[in-house]
Amino acid sequence: MGTITSYIDQFGYMVLFVALLLELIALPLPGEVLMSYTGFLVFQGQFNWILSILIAGFGACIGMTISYWIGYKLGQPFFEKYGSRFHMGPEQFESFSRWFSKHGNKLLLIAYFIPGVRHITGYFSGTTRLPFRIYAIYAYIGAFLWVTVFISLGKVLGPQWETFHSSIKKYLIIGGIAAAVIIIVIYIYKRYKEEIKEAVKRFLKLTLAIFRTRGRVRFLLVATFIVTFGLMILMFGMIQDFIGNEFTNFNKIVVLLITLVFNKDWTEAFQTFSLLGSRQVQLLLLSFSFLWILWKGENKLLELGSLLIVILGGELFEESLRRIFQSLSPIPYSFPDHLFRSFPSEQALMNFVIYGFAVFICVRFIKNVWVHTVVPMAGLVVLILIAISRLYFKVELPSDIAAGYVFGGVWLGLNILLLEVFRILRRIDIH
Repeated sequence: MGTITSYIDQFGYMVLFVALLLELIALPLPGEVLMSYTGFLVFQGQFNWILSILIAGFGACIGMTISYWIGYKLGQPFFEKYGSRFHMGPEQFESFSRWFSKHGNKLLLIAYFIPGVRHITGYFSGTTRLPFRIYAIYAYIGAFLWVTVFISLGKVLGPQWETFHSSIKKYLIIGGIAAAVIIIVIYIYKRYKEEIKEAVKRFLKLTLAIFRTRGRVRFLLVATFIVTFGLMILMFGMIQDFIGNEFTNFNKIVVLLITLVFNKDWTEAFQTFSLLGSRQVQLLLLSFSFLWILWKGENKLLELGSLLIVILGGELFEESLRRIFQSLSPIPYSFPDHLFRSFPSEQALMNFVIYGFAVFICVRFIKNVWVHTVVPMAGLVVLILIAISRLYFKVELPSDIAAGYVFGGVWLGLNILLLEVFRILRRIDIH
């Protein structure tokens, strides 16, 4: 890293231009490092921000153009001659070309942020004969988006750009992998659309036959199960990261970004947001949930019992978790840590459970479609604002708050599923 940054110190913008051009022809050059360091030089006043973005963007565009035409001239003959050796014969290649011509433009926008993928998208675009006009529009927009993000990031981070570069790159890789998975899922769906639809229809018919419930409730059950399952996977990953003491960089990055984005002018607003997570507001929401069940509930005793288990069990669940993780912590806890820095956050966990249950009973007992959309979104926004306010006032660590929401989501999801299962079983007994 030191050698490449010394070149940019010595030769300036030319190194940035040439390096990005060569990287996008697939040479192993650290493009993100160069751009982040360029942003740092912008922070110091040695480089101009707009000019840096323009030069880096043009270098990336030229590199992508060269790789496209190399793929255009050499790629298809290669696949025609040797493709059958690795299951990419003429028919498969033609099928893939049609898919890439239809969907490849979307990949071009995000491919820059996925290490390894951005180096081959130009060649693939040329090989599959993606029209150059379409390719240029998306590839060039993606190039300027990519360089703007990293140069601006270096400018914002300033002297800390190098400290956080490896961590930021790690999360970009994770995001890139997630994007790649989404693309693969979309491709599989497009490829086997009819088969998937038939399988879903059979599953829903079986579910309807077993549970004899309405479509709205069935959708709620399936959605709750999927979200809860996803949160459980995330929960186990967070436990592993906590035991391995791998949250340090994550906490530093989030705290730094909060400090940079929100200045002292936000103090009054965040004091209000912080109140939304207070015990007083929690009690108001619990009272609302209690009265709403009495007014709208379909099986009041079952639903009130569920509310009681969710809240009291949530408190017990949270206290047990904190004691377990304090004993497993790789770093010894001091007395203030026990009070203010606990994994998972008590307040975050209970806020998620209480707000989540209030949202659930609104959605469960109101058939209006707008309510089903607006209320969950409003609840999510409030929880995010509460979390940011806690970080703004440096009351808790980001990892503790994130864990609180994830663990709280698992607890809430399991209880909602149990409530709906008991409701269905009761209905079956009555019939």
